[in-house]
Amino acid sequence: SMAHTVLVLAYYYPPMGLSGVQRVAKFTKYLPQYGWNPIVVTTGPTLYYAEDQTLLHEVEAAGVEIVRTEPSLRVKKLLEKGVITMPRESVRKFISKSSSALFVPDNKKKWAAKAVALAKDVVARHPVDVIFASGPPFSTVMAAAQLSAETGIPYVADYRDLWYGNQFHSYPTLWHKHRHQKFEHQTLARASRITVTNRRMKEFLIANYEFLDFHDVVILPHGWDPDDFAQPMSAETRGRLFPNGSTDAFRLTFTGTFYDSVTPVPFFKAIKKLRKEHPEVNLELHFAGMLRKEYQAKAHRMKLDDIIVNHGYLPHAESVALIQQSDALWMMLGDARNVDTWAPAKLYEYFGTQKPILASTPKGAARNDAMAYGASYITDPYDVPAIVQAVLSMYNDWRTGRHMTPNRDFVLQHQRTVLTESLVKVLQKALRVV
Repeated sequence: SMAHTVLVLAYYYPPMGLSGVQRVAKFTKYLPQYGWNPIVVTTGPTLYYAEDQTLLHEVEAAGVEIVRTEPSLRVKKLLEKGVITMPRESVRKFISKSSSALFVPDNKKKWAAKAVALAKDVVARHPVDVIFASGPPFSTVMAAAQLSAETGIPYVADYRDLWYGNQFHSYPTLWHKHRHQKFEHQTLARASRITVTNRRMKEFLIANYEFLDFHDVVILPHGWDPDDFAQPMSAETRGRLFPNGSTDAFRLTFTGTFYDSVTPVPFFKAIKKLRKEHPEVNLELHFAGMLRKEYQAKAHRMKLDDIIVNHGYLPHAESVALIQQSDALWMMLGDARNVDTWAPAKLYEYFGTQKPILASTPKGAARNDAMAYGASYITDPYDVPAIVQAVLSMYNDWRTGRHMTPNRDFVLQHQRTVLTESLVKVLQKALRVV
């Protein structure tokens, strides 16, 4: 059969780092294997908290065509200074709140307009079969709806998080609230299919928009890439990741960022308590991503520095090497609005390791999947005594060689190859809607 072309609109894309880029990058990497050629419209050089050249090489090697918008003059000036650091949590929250007040749906509106102009050029010189846009930022998805309306090309909307009702959004006024709902309504009404990362999100959208039915919304979870897991680790990388060599400590690892209600504090309290009550427990806590200064200071005050290895931001392949070489992994989600629809990408990468997972999370999508995985120790996010117990059980199981066995089928269903194949079915259905 003939190859098809999918035009992908994505603000977050390599060489940007952090977990927002993974999903779309991996889809575009594998789509050509299923007869779909992606053309990605994304940002030009921009300021972001992290960058990852290895991911960029990966999608380029897969033959993905990437078209980039021009940076504004202000950004060009700032770029000469390099990557920005993530501000204190209080500052980040303030910026986010001000931004919610000023920009509807978000502060990437200007970029989305540039992206549409660029996408029109692409469509003019190349037959495109389907448009695929991932949010947040949802201005990108609105842009895809507009493009679809003007060109007649069907489009698929991908939700990595909620739009209206998103756990990080504030609606300063009723006007803001209604405007978001109106925009989302129009944008979804035009989509030929909607893809979401979990069942709770699907139920939320179907409950909120009466014109959506069960078949319109398809669950495409986050996943792990077998290629990442097959790479052998160089001696040089090993030396850098494990400066203490091979200790006989139990290595417990967290990858990603702490922000909003995602905080290491209850975990730190539990570890402090555990060390006091069980001094024989020999732990090493690894952090890859953003363990900001304020949390480093907290760990210091709780006298945990001696067991913490803070890697800072790692290229994706190294972060995978780190979790593979750990004894167990942990993640937490704090209480937030609609937290039950929130399934962080890192959890699904953890599944690829088949290691025990400590999941401190409220009821909802993340907890359900951690349970389905079958090798998880589950606690509420702030229940310090329960976290102490869970870490102690993990440690004892590890020391005595007892193992919780993960559900192999569940793990394999979350391979990026399998998920991309599901995406292809969605794109093919969108083709036939016309």
